[in-house]
Amino acid sequence: METRSSGVRHMCALTLLLVSVCPLCCKASWMWLGVTSAGAPEQLSCGDPVLSARQRELCRRKPFLLPSVRDGAQLAVSECQNQFRQERWNCSTSREPTAVFGHELTSGTKETAFIYAVMAAGLVHSVTRSCSQGNMTECGCDARLRGGGTAPEGWHWGGCSDHIQFGTWFSRKFMDNSVKNMSTSRGGYTLSTMNQHNSGAGRQAIERTMSTDCRCHGISGSCAVKTCWRSMAPFKRVGAYLKERYEQSVQVSDRSRRKMRKKDRRRPVDKHQLIYLNKSPNYCLEDRRRGIAGTRGRRCNRTSTGPDGCNLLCCGRGYNTHVVRNIQRCECKFVWCCYVHCRRCESMNDMHTCK
Repeated sequence: METRSSGVRHMCALTLLLVSVCPLCCKASWMWLGVTSAGAPEQLSCGDPVLSARQRELCRRKPFLLPSVRDGAQLAVSECQNQFRQERWNCSTSREPTAVFGHELTSGTKETAFIYAVMAAGLVHSVTRSCSQGNMTECGCDARLRGGGTAPEGWHWGGCSDHIQFGTWFSRKFMDNSVKNMSTSRGGYTLSTMNQHNSGAGRQAIERTMSTDCRCHGISGSCAVKTCWRSMAPFKRVGAYLKERYEQSVQVSDRSRRKMRKKDRRRPVDKHQLIYLNKSPNYCLEDRRRGIAGTRGRRCNRTSTGPDGCNLLCCGRGYNTHVVRNIQRCECKFVWCCYVHCRRCESMNDMHTCK
């Protein structure tokens, strides 16, 4: 018994030593909520270790927002994987709380930039949607526009405009670390200030993709007067917008490096742009230490010249061709009375996977 307790003490001491030596690799992230199973609100808690101390404190003051945090994380992870499903980096995730996105969360690359932007946008979108649906006591529709416009002009502001201001405020309070002096023309960026900038760009994406919707009023649908309101875009459109920002992202100077190019010091960065510090790896080969899955075994399109084509996705290694047999119901007919009769049809298709 004494030997067992001694062994437990040694294991605890070793764990504490590893956490103290490597705090970053052992630190859990709230983004892990994006890969958990949906529909389990009873498992959510403000004391969850995936939340930082600051996030737990904010959660205790506003516990009703915790389901929206989980929904926003799931929305963002799903859209990230949708936008990059045909790329070498396909936004793969892990169910480990300390390694949700692997090395990409701290690599300072374009992929890091997209992750922070889409997670911030997902949080705004989810919280704002809950406000508009009347699920919150502290927020609702944005009534500031109501009363604008006149009948002679043929329209007026009304309806329920999405109140993105509250969602944006909460996303900023939840994600940002209140870093002052985010960048200077001489000092460059750190990983923290880079992430904060990209989170802000993600929140701006929600506002920049909003649309004005209107409904007609009048005799026999004449549309004599229109009632208009502002609505958030479907999150797929937000994801596509951020993917464009990813493609046009700008490399900025790293404050931790001694030498910086003069043109980097002078280059202004727009708040809507995504920025990154380090160039991305090619993601061709598996690197377990960095959490890179590689492209071996990935399905590719032999005839495509895009990123999903076998030449690009397989990084020039070639591909294997497999014949896959598909069986499905076909030539279905309704038979009186009362069932549907179908044939079983087989088809043989080629499937190509990277070597």
